[in-house]
Amino acid sequence: MSPAEEERSLPLPERWPRASKFALSACAAAVAELVTFPLDLTKTRLQVQGEAAVRRDGAAAGRAVPHRGMLRTAAGIAQEEGVWKLWQGATPAVYRHIVYTGVRMVTYEHLRDSVLGRAEGESFPLWKSVVGGMSAGAIGQFFASPTDLVKVQMQMEGKRKLEGKPLRFRGVHHAFLKILSEGGVRGLWAGWVPNVQRAALVNMGDLTTYDSVKHFLLLNTTLVDNSVTHSVSSACSGLVAAVLGTPADVVKTRIMNQPRDKQGRGLLYKSSMDCLIQTVQGEGFMSLYKGFTPTWMRMAPWSLVFWLTYEQIRRLCGVTSF
Repeated sequence: MSPAEEERSLPLPERWPRASKFALSACAAAVAELVTFPLDLTKTRLQVQGEAAVRRDGAAAGRAVPHRGMLRTAAGIAQEEGVWKLWQGATPAVYRHIVYTGVRMVTYEHLRDSVLGRAEGESFPLWKSVVGGMSAGAIGQFFASPTDLVKVQMQMEGKRKLEGKPLRFRGVHHAFLKILSEGGVRGLWAGWVPNVQRAALVNMGDLTTYDSVKHFLLLNTTLVDNSVTHSVSSACSGLVAAVLGTPADVVKTRIMNQPRDKQGRGLLYKSSMDCLIQTVQGEGFMSLYKGFTPTWMRMAPWSLVFWLTYEQIRRLCGVTSF
């Protein structure tokens, strides 16, 4: 049998390992995103609550929505807008994770194995894992930034309606087209800088912590590669990712949600650094951790659902372990 015929006889996951892992990562991420999405919506609403720049410029015309905590915000959305509004913006969120998670997983594995040189079954230096995780997250988020922009703006539509403002979009595709027509291709990447910064920090906590904890447990304890190991690794990765990523997430949300002029320029913040400074000066340092609780509560189950789904699909498809 010739090498070409032998290659064609191999199972698809062995012939196309990167493409197979991209596909199963995207599927696992879509499941995790839909299960935990209400927490993400709640987090986004909390992050723009009490925005100092909005108060200063008087941009929040109409009836003001009172300050609420996580539970009251979620309950308020369900009571005032409808239970299904807890999933408003879920479609672009799934689009985002198909691109973001697929790219970051494949990129991280390639960097880890081919560039940073981790051998199978050996320990991996933490600094290499950090470099790989941050790089993979930044690359994945850059490509997925337009879908994140649409997700954030659609998540705020219910709040705009309560404040007496007109809705901006009729649906996901209308949102993409409207942003593109108003700001051009560049407008689709509005807020990409803090978005990439956040993704790099989150992945330093998520991928790096999950990978490091999992391999530490397998090499140094009696635990085997099963749901218990995945659960412990996921819990650790969710906490670290939330601590590292929430400040950049607050800045990203506010920049993406701010009103813009006809040229697509922000009316409240000139840059991510300007948003950071205004937020801290106007609301205090802890305002950078608005939405931390739902972020943490979401990241741990998201990571758990993702990795359990990923591992189950991987075994069914015969893809080699992450």
